[in-house]
Amino acid sequence: MDITLQYEATPEEVARALHLGLRRQLRILYVALWSVLAVAGTVCFLVGSVIMGAGMLVAAVAGPMAATWAVRRIARKQLDYLCVPTTLRVTDDGYETRTDQSTTMMKWSMFSRVEATPEFWLLFVNRQIAAFLPRNAFDGAQRAELDGFLAARENAKFA
Repeated sequence: MDITLQYEATPEEVARALHLGLRRQLRILYVALWSVLAVAGTVCFLVGSVIMGAGMLVAAVAGPMAATWAVRRIARKQLDYLCVPTTLRVTDDGYETRTDQSTTMMKWSMFSRVEATPEFWLLFVNRQIAAFLPRNAFDGAQRAELDGFLAARENAKFA
């Protein structure tokens, strides 16, 4: 496989990709934190500490919204580097991105997991989002080739 193309990510795409990646990365933390706050809030209500219970329940609801805001803020800081004309090359060994400001090459063996979503391939290193490839940058045949290649790599890891 050797696919080379030109692409420029939009700010909305970058925000969506980072949000999806971080949501998957922090899924267990979100559930655990929400559960602890909800249970603690309920216990506070049962023992008569209404203000503390209400505060914990509000935090349980507001926490995910605050996390979404924080992700979008982080993404905005990286837009100057990510939303530029980019040459993307995908090979059997890895992928490479080239811009006027930087060149990055990552080998497939570096990634511990690749998750395919309808809009992106999310690339993880040790449970942390490391990169993403936008599906809409590739034509239909290239998407199918890349899907097959990445699925075969994932299956080979666990065989």
